[in-house]
Amino acid sequence: MDGGGRHPLNVFFHGARLAFRRDDLGKEIMGIAVPGALALLADPLASLVDTAFIGHIGPVELAAVGVSIAVFNQVSRIAIFPLVSVTTSFVAEEDATSCDRYKDEIGGENEPDSEMDELIPRQDTSATSGKSSLQTDTGEIQIELKRKNIPSVSTALLLGGVLGLVQTVLLVSFAKPILGFMGVKADSEMLKPALQYLVLRSLGAPAVLLSLATQGVFRGLKDTKTPLYATVAGDAINIVFDPIFMFVFQYGVSGAAVAHVISQYFIAAILLWKLRLHVELLPPSLKHLQIGRFLQNGFLLLARVIAATCCVTLSASMAARQGSTEMAAFQICLQIWLASSLLADGLAFAAQAILASAFARRDQSKATATASRVLQLGMILGVFLSILLGVGLRVGSRLFTENQDVLHHIYVATPFVALTQPINTLAFVFDGVNYGASDFAYAAYSMILVAIASIICILALTSYSGFIGIWIALSIYMCLRMFAGFLRIGTARGPWAFLRD
Repeated sequence: MDGGGRHPLNVFFHGARLAFRRDDLGKEIMGIAVPGALALLADPLASLVDTAFIGHIGPVELAAVGVSIAVFNQVSRIAIFPLVSVTTSFVAEEDATSCDRYKDEIGGENEPDSEMDELIPRQDTSATSGKSSLQTDTGEIQIELKRKNIPSVSTALLLGGVLGLVQTVLLVSFAKPILGFMGVKADSEMLKPALQYLVLRSLGAPAVLLSLATQGVFRGLKDTKTPLYATVAGDAINIVFDPIFMFVFQYGVSGAAVAHVISQYFIAAILLWKLRLHVELLPPSLKHLQIGRFLQNGFLLLARVIAATCCVTLSASMAARQGSTEMAAFQICLQIWLASSLLADGLAFAAQAILASAFARRDQSKATATASRVLQLGMILGVFLSILLGVGLRVGSRLFTENQDVLHHIYVATPFVALTQPINTLAFVFDGVNYGASDFAYAAYSMILVAIASIICILALTSYSGFIGIWIALSIYMCLRMFAGFLRIGTARGPWAFLRD
């Protein structure tokens, strides 16, 4: 495997004819990306189900919940996104180096020696022993199981729980002024349902942030199937409880919030229960916690996510100021826009976990090949999504509302939602590439510059073109994000300097 050519730009085309090749790298990427994407897609789909149910109550309630969901999701993103991203990279690095130490100590064996060995996980030398049993035809065999001791895990769970409690207190205490900032004023008919939904939904913040931190750990361990199963189970509960609480018990939008909170605590419980079987959740002592390392890199990503959040939140605020009809259409389109784009995050997870391991082992060939493959797959995925949404959104929009004014605005936004998909997927994949290379500083500073330019576009274009202007500005925002990622690798800077060799 070569380094991708003499010029750094060749990394984008290296092995392009083999993008779908089922070699070891292809299987590793798909093994992480597909379950990861499905897990990410499950929650927005559940939110779409919420939106569909609420849309049949009325356009005012739909718009109100749209504002509340935008607030909750953006605050959650600010709180947890830096933690999850840092956790995935750190866990992948620590797991790779500990596995290498283990192989060195046992003589470099990579494969289990027998079927019984496959039942005993390979672990690092600092693993904690425990007993388990295997039932066979001849009786019960005692097997010694070991749990990995990865310091980043305990740190991530601690920070996730604390941040969740802080978010609950913040949103419950300041729900009304936050909604006012979003354009839902005291005399607005959207205020009451928006306030009800946001306050109740905020009670689930500790579960949301803790489960997302746990998912970051699983991604670092290159296990995205467990989060998928947990998320699907929790969202299934949400979908079942939605009509019960909303229509049978007649709680309306409050019922949708209660159903969502119950599902989030269920997801968090499943993930923690599964994680404790493989990893030591409590550190040997407080000195093993890596608070300083997490905060140093987390603050960089916090600056990045605040910058990104400002763009999306400002867009939602501008839509709310246009009126309840525009906000209802914007909410539906935004949910679909984000849900479809999140498929690319599966590739981003794979890129981050594999690249973090490759950089920890100084395997430049695998780093180059991984970056090339995920970017090529991202482009292909974006084209597919563009075609799918171009047809599907116009046909399926009546699933969310029958209001003709709302439908009209959805049709106006459809070209922007569909045509930006290749740009969106590449932008998200570039994020995973940067995080996998631990290039957190560049990711933060470039996003701040992108956000400044995008905020100017949002304000200017909305005042000039209204609802259409919002979507033009969001398209510009995603183009700038993609260009920032392209620039780093294309110029072979930072961790990618070896591409010039």
